[in-house]
Amino acid sequence: MALSRTERCLALLLRLLSRACLALLALLPPPRVGPARAAPRAVPPPRRALLLLPARRLAELLRARQVACVEVVEAYVERIKEVNPLINAVVKDRFEEALQEARQVDKLLSEGPGDDCLEEKFPLLGVPITVKEAFSLYGMPNTSGLVNRRNVIATSDATVVSRLKQAGAIPLGVTNCSELCMWYESSNRVYGRTNNPYDLQRIVGGSSGGEGSVLAAACSVVGVGSDIGGSIRMPAFFNGVFGHKPTTGVVPNDGQFPNAHGVRTSYLCTGPMCRYAEDLEPVLRVMAGPGVSKLKLNEKVSLEKIKFHCMDHDGGSIFVSPVDKEILQAQKKEAQRFTDLLGDHGKPVWPLWELMKWLVGMSSHTLPAIALGLTEKLVNLNLSGKAKLVSMGKSLQEEMEALLGPDGVLLYPSHPTVAPKHHSPICMPFNFAYTAIFNVLGLPVTQCPLGLGSEGLPLGIQLVAASYNDHLTLAVARYLEKAFGGWVLPGEV
Repeated sequence: MALSRTERCLALLLRLLSRACLALLALLPPPRVGPARAAPRAVPPPRRALLLLPARRLAELLRARQVACVEVVEAYVERIKEVNPLINAVVKDRFEEALQEARQVDKLLSEGPGDDCLEEKFPLLGVPITVKEAFSLYGMPNTSGLVNRRNVIATSDATVVSRLKQAGAIPLGVTNCSELCMWYESSNRVYGRTNNPYDLQRIVGGSSGGEGSVLAAACSVVGVGSDIGGSIRMPAFFNGVFGHKPTTGVVPNDGQFPNAHGVRTSYLCTGPMCRYAEDLEPVLRVMAGPGVSKLKLNEKVSLEKIKFHCMDHDGGSIFVSPVDKEILQAQKKEAQRFTDLLGDHGKPVWPLWELMKWLVGMSSHTLPAIALGLTEKLVNLNLSGKAKLVSMGKSLQEEMEALLGPDGVLLYPSHPTVAPKHHSPICMPFNFAYTAIFNVLGLPVTQCPLGLGSEGLPLGIQLVAASYNDHLTLAVARYLEKAFGGWVLPGEV
């Protein structure tokens, strides 16, 4: 769609304003994390083998009593204490409760029924997990990075959290997110900023950025994330782990703040984040509960019969960055492999007033949250234009469903660039369009890592299928993990 002269001028103005804001932010001293000493570039690699096991394998060892659950949880607690001062991902822990639950698991295993019965009833028995702070986890804060909610403590569990606990998973704590889950850098006035384990001067993405960081740093096995514009997939990409945005409506979104309303309910998805591709499906089954019947996870997938489609970029736009050559090269390598194979809480916030206060250091909100609030106000002033965009989205959805059909998978860049440095997303605020488009379309997407680039930062790709064909993207992710190596330990490059 061609832009009018007014729209082009507005875009240029936004770019100039963004760069001016970045220049101002660059003058501020970076927040200190941990004691004052020469800061390392990345987190140290994990030393204990227990920290390198997929959820499935870990659960098997626990059921076979080859390792004690207390030992597993202690290993993860030790790891979090080691690296969290560097990455600031876990914003509130529940270590004592987790250790108590681990002792209960060990007792159950010493007294309980056979392995097969336990696997069916508790598929994630004893597996340590972390939860995005925007989700309710009993006894934990539930602020979503909003200062006005800093004293809010969850009195119940979100639906997906409850299901994971019932499946035997042990939450270690809650992780950081962007303010009100509205931005792709996980930083807020309540908890501060989260850092990338591969380069502490880089962002972790958002809004489920704490989950991406904590998983990549080997501080958790499984993460609970939510995605309304790429909030699972961008953190998974920037941190080199796997993330899955399910088909819309399969996994319940209940128990998170803020929850979606109106048309946004069709965009918001809750899903799993993991270091290993093999863990996505079993965790998705637990999260979905009865909703899993809508999917085809029991169908065997033959990669030779999948029709692969590939797009290098979104066609180009003044609003987004061009795709890095290194990301395109990784995507082409992936495509070649398949070719070979086939032959707000409380009073309302007024964004313009908050922007004025931010300029003089008085606002309790982050700049991205203020800017996005302003954008939403402007969009709501043009209701006919808003309706036209919704109509265009429905038309594109129909076209994509027809293109992909029952056996198609689209390979699409996760983001135009590798993890940028802190604050720089302000310069290109619409780069999240590469992920957000699939929220609009409601399609299932699996974010898959493709190793590290020349700067030691994760590369990756999005795998997209038609609605309810999540099993196709999950199967392709498992193949790519074997082909490209999947998650890479930080601190070894």
